[in-house]
Amino acid sequence: MKQAGSILIVDDNSDILIAARLLLKQHYQSVKTTDNPFDIEGLITQQKSTDFPIDVILLDMNFSQDAISGKEGFYWLKKIIEQDPSIVVLLMTAYSDIQLAVDAIKAGASDFIAKPWQNEQLLGAVAAAFSHAKDKQQVGQLTRQTQGLSQALNQSVSGQHFSFLGQSAAMKDVFQTIEKAAQTDANILITGESGTGKELAAHAIHQASQRRDNAFIGLDMGAVSHSLFESELFGHKKGAFTDAKADRMGKFELAHGGSLFLDELGNLAMAQQVKLLAALQNRQVIPVGASKPINVDIRLICATNDNLQNAVNEGRFRQDLLYRINTVEIRLPPLRERQEDIPLLCEYYLTHFGQKYKRHLNILPEDMQKLCQYSWPGNVRELAHAIERAVILTEGETLDTRSVITSNSDSTDALFDVAASSGSSHAYDTFDLEVLEQRTVRAALTHHQGNVSHAAKALGLTRGAMYRRLEKYGL
Repeated sequence: MKQAGSILIVDDNSDILIAARLLLKQHYQSVKTTDNPFDIEGLITQQKSTDFPIDVILLDMNFSQDAISGKEGFYWLKKIIEQDPSIVVLLMTAYSDIQLAVDAIKAGASDFIAKPWQNEQLLGAVAAAFSHAKDKQQVGQLTRQTQGLSQALNQSVSGQHFSFLGQSAAMKDVFQTIEKAAQTDANILITGESGTGKELAAHAIHQASQRRDNAFIGLDMGAVSHSLFESELFGHKKGAFTDAKADRMGKFELAHGGSLFLDELGNLAMAQQVKLLAALQNRQVIPVGASKPINVDIRLICATNDNLQNAVNEGRFRQDLLYRINTVEIRLPPLRERQEDIPLLCEYYLTHFGQKYKRHLNILPEDMQKLCQYSWPGNVRELAHAIERAVILTEGETLDTRSVITSNSDSTDALFDVAASSGSSHAYDTFDLEVLEQRTVRAALTHHQGNVSHAAKALGLTRGAMYRRLEKYGL
C-alpha cells in the first residue's frame, strides 16, 4: 500500500528523473518531476491547492550554469525554505564531498544523497525525510494552535469566570443532566433567558467531560459579522482576502480535541447555518482560501435565548441543524423560578467582590428577604452586577442594598420604597434621559422574557447597541 505523501524531484538529467520516479511511485501516492528549478515555486503553490501538497523535495545541487560547486543547489534550497519551511529537502549530487554535505545540512537540508544511489539507500533517506516532514507539520500546527489559543484567551470579553451555583430542585436537575451528558460526546444545546448562566453551564460541561484537559473555545455568534463567519469558525489562508496577512486557525481547529461553545446560535443567517451543518456532518472544515479539508474532533455545545423550534416554524432556523445540535437539551431556569438560590448567590458574589475591592461586608436578614422577593429580570448577571455596585458604593460594614435597587429598579418594580426613605414623594419622577433609557431597556427585556434579540428589535437597536446598553446599566 502506498504511503500518503507528495514528492517533487528536481534534476536536469532526464534519466535521473525517470529512475527516481519509477522507484518512488511504487511507495508514495504523488511523485512529480521537473528538469527546471525555476518551476519549483509554481509547483509548490499549485500542489497546495490539491490533496497532495509537497512534503519532500529531492533537489539536485548542480545545474547547467555550475558543474560542481553546488551553489545553485544552495540557492534553490534557500528559496524553498523561504516559501514553505515545512517542506523537507534532500540534496543530490554526483560530486560527493564531506564538507559539501556538512554545509548542506547547515543550510537546512535534511540529508545529502550521492548519485548514483543504491535504491535501498534512497528509499531509507526519503522515508526519514517524510517522518521529518510530518514532525515539522505537527510542530507548525501546534505553534499556530498555541498562538490562536492565546489570541482567543486575550479576546475574552468577561476576563473572569464565576462558579456555577445552585441548590434549588430546578438546579439539581440541571446538574444531574450535565453530569450524565458530559460523559458522552453528544452535542448539547443550552437554552434559557439572557443572564441565566449559559456560558457557565458550558464550562461546567467541559470540566466534567473527558475533554477537560484540552481546549474550551467559545464564540458569540451574535458578535460575528456575516463576512467573517467562515474565517472565525474555519480559519483562513494567507492572502485569502485583503486583511489575511497570515494563516489563521478557526475556532473549530483551535477546539480540536476539546469543546467548542457557540453562544447566541439563533442569530445565524440561513446561509451560515448550511455551512455550519456541513462542518458538523463531515467533521471537517475548509479554511477560506484553501481547498483541502481539515479533520476536526470537537464536542459541540450551543446556547441560545431564542426558541429555536419557533424559529424553525417561522423559517428562520433549519430543522436538520436543530436536530444536529440538540442531542441533549439543558434548560436553565430564570432566577425568579429558583428564588431559594438567591441567598447563596448573594453571599457568593458578596465574598467575590468583597475580595476584589478589599471590603468585608454582610447583608441584613431583612434586606436579604427583599432581595429574594425581587423578580431579577436580568437573572444572575443582573444580580452579580447589582452586588458589585453595592460593594463599591456601601460606606459601612453592612451592604447598602438601596444602591442595588436604586440602580436596577423602575417605578413599577421596586424592591424598596426609596421615596419614603428619602422623604420625597417624587423620587421616581425624572426627566433624566439616561434613567429613562435604562427603564425602557429593562421594560423591553422584561416584556420579551430576557430575549435580547427581540428586545433590541422592539427598541429599534442593533444587537451590538443593545449589548452596549446592557453592559452600561449592568442588566
